[in-house]
Order: sequence, then C-alpha cells, then structure tokens
Amino acid sequence: MDNHCDPQGQLPDDPFTLAGSFGAGGRPRAQEFNFDGLVGPSHHHSGLATGNIASMRNRGTAANPRKAALQGLEKMLALHRRGIPQAVLPPLARPNLRLLRALGFNGSDAAVLAKAAQLEPQLLSAAYSASSMWTANAATVCPAADSADGKVHFTPANLSAKLHRSLEHPDTARLLRQIFSNEQYFAVHDALPGVAALGDEGAANHTRFARAHGEPGVQFFVHGEDAFAAADAAPRRFAPRQYAEASRAVARLHRLDPARTVHARQSAVAIDAGVFHNDVIAVGHLDTLFYHQAAFDDEPGTIAALTRACDTSGLALNCIRVAEDQLSLQDAVATYLFNSQLLCAPDGGKLMVVPAECQDNAACRTYLEQLSAPGAPIAEVLSFDLRESMRNGGGPACLRLRVVLDAAQAASIGSHVFFSEALHDTLVAWVARHYRDRLLPDDLRDPQLLDEIRVALHELEHILNLPGFYTVD
Repeated sequence: MDNHCDPQGQLPDDPFTLAGSFGAGGRPRAQEFNFDGLVGPSHHHSGLATGNIASMRNRGTAANPRKAALQGLEKMLALHRRGIPQAVLPPLARPNLRLLRALGFNGSDAAVLAKAAQLEPQLLSAAYSASSMWTANAATVCPAADSADGKVHFTPANLSAKLHRSLEHPDTARLLRQIFSNEQYFAVHDALPGVAALGDEGAANHTRFARAHGEPGVQFFVHGEDAFAAADAAPRRFAPRQYAEASRAVARLHRLDPARTVHARQSAVAIDAGVFHNDVIAVGHLDTLFYHQAAFDDEPGTIAALTRACDTSGLALNCIRVAEDQLSLQDAVATYLFNSQLLCAPDGGKLMVVPAECQDNAACRTYLEQLSAPGAPIAEVLSFDLRESMRNGGGPACLRLRVVLDAAQAASIGSHVFFSEALHDTLVAWVARHYRDRLLPDDLRDPQLLDEIRVALHELEHILNLPGFYTVD
C-alpha cells in the first residue's frame, strides 16, 4: 500500500518561512494545521450529550478541569516537537448568562446562578458547558485549493441537536472572524439556521482527501439522515445529528466542485451503537481512509463513489478497512480507535494518534500492533492519556480542527495562536494558576467559580492576542 505523504510540504518551526514557495502546478505550498481546542475551566460531567455513551456514563462524576487542559497541552507539545504544525483555539466564555437571563432568571449574576441551580440545574450545566473544547465541531473548513473563489472557507456548525452545543456558534463565528480576519484569504460564513432539518455538526462529519495539502482534493461529507426521508429509516435508539441538507448547503457555501464532492450516509446501526459523529467510526488524511465496516449505510457504494472522485483528482485512494471480526463495533466505540488523528511525519511516514483506552483494550491493542508492524500502513502509533476529555465523550480527533494554510495565509494571522514551546509553557502556567482540580455539577452554583473563570479568560485574551474576545454577560 502506498502511504503517500507530502514531507516537502511540512512547515518548519517557523510556520512563515515558506512564504513565496510553491508546490506542484505552481500552487502555493500548503500545510495542515491542527487547531486544538484548549479545555475550558468549566469542564464538568453532566451527561448532556444523549447518544454519546461516554458522556452519559460519567454523568455527575467529578471532573478535573486542570488535568483535562494539561492533557490536551501535552498532546499538542508532543506533536509540535515531531514537526506537525499545531495551533490553539481558546475556550468560549462560560457560563453563558445570556441564556439563563433569556429563560427568565433575573437579578445579579450570583442570583441567576442560584435560581438556575435550584430550579433548572440542567440549564445551568448547559450554560457552563465546556464543550467548545471539541473543535472538530467548531466548523467545517475547506481549503483555498478546493474553492472556486480561492479562499479558505469556514462554516461554524449550528450544533442544533443539543442545547448546550447550540449556544456555541455565534461566539465561534466571532472567534474565527477574529483569527482569520483577512478577507483576501478567508471567508467565514454564518452558521446554518438552527433547526433540526439543517442540523450541522461541523468537521466531525467531514474529511478531505488530496495528493498534497496545497492541491485540489475531494471533499467527503457524511450525514446521519435526510430530513425528508421516511420516518422508519431513522435509527431506533439515538437520533442522528448531521443532516444531508446541511452537508449539501455547506458544500454550496464553500463553492465546491460537485465532481470532487461526495456525500454518504452513516450506518443507523453505528449511530445506535453510540457513533454520534462520523469521526467516531472513520478518519481520513490525504490519500487514506481508515474506517470500520459498519461506518456507512452503503459501504460498497460509498467507497466506489470516493474512488471515482479521487481518480478525478489524480489520487489513488488507500482504504484501511477494519472488519467486525478484527474489532467489534462495540470495542470501536468504547476505545474511540477511529477518533484518532492520522498525520504525516516530516519523514513522510504516517502517524496515528490514539487515546490510551486503545492500549487498554486487548483486541484493539492487537489490531494496532498489526497496523503498525514493519511494512504495514501506519509507521507509528502514538498513545496519549486524554481520559478527562474521553470521559466526557471526545478523543484526539474531537479536540482538533484541521485547517490547511499556505504561508501567506498563515502569515496574515495576527493572533498568537500558533503553537510553540514558549506558548506551551505560558499556557501550562496559566492553567495552574486558574483551573480547579475538581468540579462537580453542584459546584456550578458557586459565584466564586464565575469570578475565577472571568479572571482567567481575561488573562488568556492577552496571551493569545485576541483583544475584546471575552466579554462579560
């Protein structure tokens, strides 16, 4: 199997040194940046995400926001040291007191928290949710090479399926417009209307395939349901979150070539097993699709459509198919194997970043040993302890938003979001100063927690050079 990567396209420590360099066909050389979500100080376990088994299982248990943030930063640092470009997306301001006031809780901030805790604790939890840490749901991103207008396009996900997540997109759009502010290079759209028929969960249901990051590629959108399909076609246990109408709308907004855009439907069996997003059962990178046999409603048709579209782009698609007898669907969901990151090392080999749970599961561990044996498709498997994120239902792939940038596009970004050793050290010290090491849902009524978070985010605003991003409700 050909493990094609683009080592010449790897950016060095200074992501701007490739300005003016070009790749194949005279196109600007580009690289994929992994914008990782920085876990927020209100990270807690309230089981708000129905259909996400890990989230539901850990409802009401003690969370450790400090450890969650430090675990994410450790992963970022390790990948940065391997030459893989990293950047940071900060947490959104929480609690969202606008929500609580709009729902009839009045008075001082402390009074609003106290009344909500007494009468509607789940609404208080939603207002405090740190779920923006999973930046794979922040937006769908398409690079300039694939768009008819030559811009990088972002559409924030409306996340309409869950209350706590549906609150994110206005602030996400504002954040993206602040970071990617140069309209010569970037187009940040509004989220789609927040109704069930247009449910959009962002990059967690989107993958791009290409020979190299700066070359035109194939856009792959996966949905759980067509909003106007027969009702008996819906999953029996859990409702889908991504709808075909939303995926098609994003493709139009991003001005994609229909010949290089593929839409597929998730397997209802997978959704009912706890596969709430496609990135819990499949992941792709450049020329490779890694997926479980239960991922798609029509597996042969999906792979055939992807292969034809890739042929149009001069790309031979490599599929790594995991059969049920190699790893059961139940084990796939329990370990989050497919919520791994596929990456290219500077030497051209493929890396897979997996959560530690994959090594704890005997069947998954055995499969990974085979997958990374000499001559196998994956050069190296890297395991990280992300248990605080995993306990709330998100693994390595959930924590990152992939953004392909050439050097000129990257250089236009004035915010201090590109990862470095110095930024890592600054953020670790910041977390140590401001984050609690234990947080229960009942602690959300504490007005001191609100004050602690506001102080922390005000300082973060200066660290990342995002003036005015955090405002008091």
